[in-house]
Amino acid sequence: MKYTKEEILAKCAAMCKNTLMETLEIEFIDVTEDTITARMPVNARVHQPDGVLHGGASVALAESVGSAGAFIFLGENDIAIRGIEIAANHIKSVKDGFVYANASILHKGRTTQLWQIKITNEADELVSMVKLTTLTLR
Repeated sequence: MKYTKEEILAKCAAMCKNTLMETLEIEFIDVTEDTITARMPVNARVHQPDGVLHGGASVALAESVGSAGAFIFLGENDIAIRGIEIAANHIKSVKDGFVYANASILHKGRTTQLWQIKITNEADELVSMVKLTTLTLR
């Protein structure tokens, strides 16, 4: 990696300021050579009316993590990343605690990237499986 793990996590934290990611309290917690992980608290802020995690919040978490990964792993500063397609399968409900989104890159192209994002609960059980395609604007 071009930067240390700590530098990347600090850069991700800075990207969250005054955005939806800050509103949802998304926190980047780990990065490896080919994955990036963030967590989000599950509370009333992200519940649907019946008191479980809203699928839209899960998708926002997934797109945030995949897009951050594209920005970090492409290693360029003068780019913008856009999610152009996202598909999610929600498997399990969560009422409280944290969910964790681990994004791994399946295709790292110069213009488009394909991500697989697994969202799990605190017991490491699959909550959602998400596929994200990102576009790099130069």
